[in-house]
Amino acid sequence: MKRLFYNGWIYLDYKGDRVVNWILSEDGKVIDYGSGEPKVYGDMEKVDLKGGYGYPGLSDCHIHLIKYGLSLLWIDLRGVKSIQELKKRVIDRLDRDFHGWILGRGWDQDKFYEKRYPTRYDLDEVSRDKPIFLRRVCGHIAVANSKALELAGIDRYTPDPEGGVIDRDEEGVPTGILRETALNLVKDIIPKPSIEDYREAAINAVKELHRRGITYTHLVSAEPEEWIVLERLRNEGNLKIRVRVYFDYIYMDWIEERGLKFGEGDDILRFMGIKIITDGSLGGRTAALNDDYSDDPGNKGVLIIPYEKLRDIVRRAFDKGFQLAIHGIGDKAIKNIVDIYKEMYSKHGFNGRRDRVEHASILDEDIIDDMARNNIIASVQPQFITSDTWTVDRVGIERARYAYPLKTLRDKGVLMGAGSDAPVEIPDPIYGMYSAVTRGVYEGNPLGIATREEKIGIRDAIKIYTEDAAKLSYDEDRIGRLDKNYYMDMVILDKDLYQIDEKEIKNVRVLMTVVDGEVVYSVI
Repeated sequence: MKRLFYNGWIYLDYKGDRVVNWILSEDGKVIDYGSGEPKVYGDMEKVDLKGGYGYPGLSDCHIHLIKYGLSLLWIDLRGVKSIQELKKRVIDRLDRDFHGWILGRGWDQDKFYEKRYPTRYDLDEVSRDKPIFLRRVCGHIAVANSKALELAGIDRYTPDPEGGVIDRDEEGVPTGILRETALNLVKDIIPKPSIEDYREAAINAVKELHRRGITYTHLVSAEPEEWIVLERLRNEGNLKIRVRVYFDYIYMDWIEERGLKFGEGDDILRFMGIKIITDGSLGGRTAALNDDYSDDPGNKGVLIIPYEKLRDIVRRAFDKGFQLAIHGIGDKAIKNIVDIYKEMYSKHGFNGRRDRVEHASILDEDIIDDMARNNIIASVQPQFITSDTWTVDRVGIERARYAYPLKTLRDKGVLMGAGSDAPVEIPDPIYGMYSAVTRGVYEGNPLGIATREEKIGIRDAIKIYTEDAAKLSYDEDRIGRLDKNYYMDMVILDKDLYQIDEKEIKNVRVLMTVVDGEVVYSVI
């Protein structure tokens, strides 16, 4: 079916120098476009854009898609200013449990009036009968109440798991704070979502992404149940977004048993490779650094996976031809990743691989040069620049110079694609562009003020959410632009990103989202 989108200002790519007033799609692909009065092509549906501004559909290159959907059912603790306020939010939601558990996410101890972590005893004041488990905004730290610890069998005699820490008081009693792999001690006993729970979460997540102009995603740390649900939705014709899937590495046996091969699937749903988490988060002071945290002397963070084990996992993935997406936030963790990639390329050949460092938060010149020379991709989350307001405190001004250095990465020729890490951040590419362009200087963000030279322009910001994002998954010949024979994936905004002041980018609204030529969201 032909569908004509007209009466708009449609930019065909990130460069901003090709703009048309109408665009025509058939069978989900662009077949023509132009300016002035549209051509007549017989029977066709017409969609009036009412003067809106069109761009290629936006991406999210790092999202926990279905977990984001599940998190919409949890208690939202973003923006909480005190432990008292946290407790009140939990109290207000005690009647909305998940299979008997009270779950929440989004707190940040650095924003609390009390300037400390919440404890089991804080949560016990809310409930001693229902288990409560609240994850920090980064997802790498959580607090559990006494009931949850009891159900998990965590007491003073429980050893720290490899790659994790159970915080304890002076007498060795767990405080309720769990770090990195220690979270699994509780997570593993929370009732697992049913297939129907996953399905509902997927549908709700996709609706939210459409509302924000997202047409294309990279699902990272996927579980087998998530793939199964997405396959079913795709087969039913109900998956209205493009999804590239990177399984958690722990499921490699399952992948092999199922016989999945790199690139298997279609242009809606496709298997790409595996995701590995090597270190923690800056906010939780668990990202692995070469030197001590500036605000926590003696602490260099946590390597969740030691170097030799990481190399073995990567070697196995290489042997299977899987693309790799490896989480690295601290400079020590990132150097390990880059060094292992280099070793694998030397032994097995490069062969056009597009392996990724997820986050690439704290870098240095040598790491950046190595990434550029070896065509290693940086999968970045620009929203971290404006939300991680404590970065300078964590690593000091010298290391902060290379915290989320988008302009340096660009200038050195490192390919970047942008995402949100939702549910860590809200999946909002418009705000992501604002963060990349302004670095939060108008809000007085200390990192932005210290690293103004790392701001990028709006064209580059659009590029990492469109054309370059498509390159991360070998999709650059079909999405990321609105050229003929490309998929008709488009977002319509209420303002012209190329003309407005950079301070106004964050206020731009999505008016319409189009996937495969179909309007999947509209407020026009």
